[in-house]
Amino acid sequence: MNKDKETFDEENINKDENINTSDDTSNEDETAKKQQEKTLEDEYADLKDRNLRLFAEFENFKKRSNKEKLDLYKSANESLLVDLLPVLDDFDRGINLLKTEEGESEELRGMELIQHKFLTILEGKGLKAIETEAGDDFDIELHEAITQIPAPSEDLRGKIVDIVETGYMLNDKVIRFTKVVVGK
Repeated sequence: MNKDKETFDEENINKDENINTSDDTSNEDETAKKQQEKTLEDEYADLKDRNLRLFAEFENFKKRSNKEKLDLYKSANESLLVDLLPVLDDFDRGINLLKTEEGESEELRGMELIQHKFLTILEGKGLKAIETEAGDDFDIELHEAITQIPAPSEDLRGKIVDIVETGYMLNDKVIRFTKVVVGK
């Protein structure tokens, strides 16, 4: 019986060890599962973040591309309009010459009508003259000073004394600066 008791005790000890070992194994498995779950959650969050950033970058690219296309359409005629500006200047010179020589004549009226029609078409394409008058402040964003002269009066110091050539803008972009004389 002693022998049976010893065998029984050994079996119980082995069972206890197996239970403890299986508890340790099950704790290790749980810890490993939690670690793996945490890693997967971190990886998911990283992939989700990269996906959102990639989507946002693509949306910005689309907006930038559309803006560039729109700007290209707006300024596609820029070189043609710049080439036509001397024709506008010639109209101004011709009209001024006819006004001084003949007063009110049919030729003057015809030139003014043609100039008006030409300007209307160009304005429809986005061209507009930069409004500048003698006595206005000199603005480096709109004017180009071709020379400085002594100011005829103290109040014209640093201001525009004379306009040599009209400036033009195309869709709020200066394509030719107004050439002016500035008082110093």
